[in-house]
Amino acid sequence: MSATATDPNLKHLTKAREQIAKGDLKNAALTLNKAIALWPQDARVYMLGGLLAEKAGNVKGAFEALRKSVALAPAWGPGLLELALLLARQNQFKEAVETAEKVAALEPKNLQVLAGVIDIAHRAGHTEMAVRHLRRGLELVPGDVALRRLLARDLSEQGHHEESMALWDALLEQHPEDAQSLVGRVQACITAGKPAQAREDAAALLNLAPGDAVYQYYAQLTQGETPAQQPAALMLPLFDGMAEFYDVHMVRSLKYQLPKQVAEKIIARHPDKKINVLDLGCGTGLLGVCLGRLDGALIGVDLSMKMIEQAARHNVYDRFHTVNLHDALRETPDGLYQVIAALDVFIYAGDLTQAVSDAFRVLAPDGILIFSCEIADESGANLVLLPAGRYAHKRSHVEALCKAAGFDTVDVQETVLRHENHQPVHGFVVTAHKRA
Repeated sequence: MSATATDPNLKHLTKAREQIAKGDLKNAALTLNKAIALWPQDARVYMLGGLLAEKAGNVKGAFEALRKSVALAPAWGPGLLELALLLARQNQFKEAVETAEKVAALEPKNLQVLAGVIDIAHRAGHTEMAVRHLRRGLELVPGDVALRRLLARDLSEQGHHEESMALWDALLEQHPEDAQSLVGRVQACITAGKPAQAREDAAALLNLAPGDAVYQYYAQLTQGETPAQQPAALMLPLFDGMAEFYDVHMVRSLKYQLPKQVAEKIIARHPDKKINVLDLGCGTGLLGVCLGRLDGALIGVDLSMKMIEQAARHNVYDRFHTVNLHDALRETPDGLYQVIAALDVFIYAGDLTQAVSDAFRVLAPDGILIFSCEIADESGANLVLLPAGRYAHKRSHVEALCKAAGFDTVDVQETVLRHENHQPVHGFVVTAHKRA
């Protein structure tokens, strides 16, 4: 007897899944209606209905359908997993993690479930959970290269450097020219504060691709040099990967309040909001949300299109430019903006000499440049690249750059920028004024 004979809905479900994958949502809905007519209590129909609704932009409908699917089949793994993934995509991490753990317990040997649970753990910033399930995955498929790479990266992030390095060593012993593993071991050495140990790996990467900007950057680090800037190709995957959950992660998890504080400062200075504002490294638009609509122009600049897509949903920005901030400033005409803001972005920009000078030129008379930096020790170098991959700047050097660029007053306030691993990240906020 055929599967279709014993499961008359199978053909409709298979067809609907294919239609959803192709974006043919109207016909997918018609197909699912046929499936509901055949079997109104089929949890699979509601699961696919949830996927269809989300793809159509109806998040509320997606939740309703997926919760209906789970209510009809509480112990059915696929329905629970899709609900957990939707919760994670909508930044509802507490319930997402709880639901993911429930699915993992129900189907401990299902590799598709395992992949989904690990993805949810990473989205939620729950590295301990990810490590636990990655270890379980390696019990199911010993030697799996992708799982070993993920585990090595997560262990490095947790500070378990020896175990992370042992995993990278084993991977490279098997595949000495595997670029992903070479990069992984380089990053692990940098995170552990031992970049010199990765010199041979950096050289091997350059042998594979001599013109690669990221490999050149790593080579500089392993030689004890501080690169003036980070290559865009290194930062872009990081920001793209964070886009969907950046707002919740920064504000709730890292207690990031700078956009609110700076927006209040800007509005206090310009209560009528008749200003043009350039938001460098606008990300998902947190500053724009706090400013609201302006009686002028709010322009967002970010390297990541996925970040800009999130910022655009707030409907407060007038235009966006997908470009790095150095290029954006260099190509902007003189005297256009009353305010330029760069919050939590100069930590990736490196040497600020040209950026500060260009910002002065781009500002209108009486304009202000507001930006934040992580703080470097006054007794050390002007520019320090931290193991986490961010730049710290010496306060006195930044003040001198602003004065040299032509700003007449430079106000610097030390503050806690955000929290990471439950510890405050210290920095300072600069407000530099251009004479009227």
